[in-house]
Amino acid sequence: MTKREQQILALLQADPLSSQQEIARTLGISRSAVAGHIMNLTTKGAIKGRGYVFSDAPFIAVIGGANVDIVGSPLKRLRMNDSNPGTVSTSPGGVARNIAENLARLGSDCRLISAVGNDRYGQMLLQQGREAGIDMRHVATLQSAPTSTYMSILDHSGDMHVGISDMTIMNALGPDHLRTHEALLKQAALIVVDTNLAENALAWLTDTFADGVLFVDTVSTTKAIKIRPYLHAVHTLKPGLTEAEAIAGMKAKSVRQLPRLADWFHAKGVRRLFITLGDKGVFYSADDQQGIAKPPVNPDRMRNAGGAGDAFLAGLAYSWTKDWSLEKSVQFGLAAASKALSHMMTNNPALSLATVNRIIENQHAD
Repeated sequence: MTKREQQILALLQADPLSSQQEIARTLGISRSAVAGHIMNLTTKGAIKGRGYVFSDAPFIAVIGGANVDIVGSPLKRLRMNDSNPGTVSTSPGGVARNIAENLARLGSDCRLISAVGNDRYGQMLLQQGREAGIDMRHVATLQSAPTSTYMSILDHSGDMHVGISDMTIMNALGPDHLRTHEALLKQAALIVVDTNLAENALAWLTDTFADGVLFVDTVSTTKAIKIRPYLHAVHTLKPGLTEAEAIAGMKAKSVRQLPRLADWFHAKGVRRLFITLGDKGVFYSADDQQGIAKPPVNPDRMRNAGGAGDAFLAGLAYSWTKDWSLEKSVQFGLAAASKALSHMMTNNPALSLATVNRIIENQHAD
């Protein structure tokens, strides 16, 4: 759903008897343009026929990977080519699934479209997702492949040293499968996807929903380049620095060169760009505003940085549904990321709207 369509929908919800001419005067556009937007809203299922009968409350659709994370953490400095005493934990993961969990914990109505195997890990993901508040009705259980697994080794500081992913099941989320969810996706307030999806799935999504609001998480350097041909349809892109460089085919040797990198993305059609910089924060470029936002001071030590980027994007998506300013959105996303990395699991079960707001309030108090 475009921002203009959201504006028209809000006006109709406030006064269902508003005429198209009244809406046009309020928004400063032509009556014919209003008629076109209302037709689109009807097609997408947001309103139903004459009299503007409205569909359910806005929700966010998230599409992509759902897997089990196996994380190894050494007790002391990591020694290569050797056995390291430490801890090993297993928890739900997958970029899209992580984003969906964070959104659910923030209080959003979130529908996850993904696939799991008919195995112990798959059942665990389905159960945990429902317990976390994610709408899991659109997650397929398949016999043809095992549930995705992601294994990572952390260093002594809690940052990831190396990771290996087995996500062959994602090939099942192709255009044919996604078409079965097209009606649902047309009703979403925004769609979040990750580049765990195959390229043909990304092609179908960016073609079918080019006029909608599409958020993309680039996942990793290897997978990020799959989105390059489809940047024209991306509203909000969240890569890490190496991922952004891989997509653009250029290096940013210093922070002073980040605006030049951002210009390349905007020229390709990306409206909002957020390049995560680890403990240095995030570089943002949108609406003629650019800058680097620093992460908030967190009294809790970093336990696992693996889910911080997913929590940040969830914060951005949540902020978009609230129509917050760019500054407030970045601040909220960084606070969500800060809360996420203070837990050993990829997703912090203590993340909530209250805990994120508390981090923001403490930052302002300082």
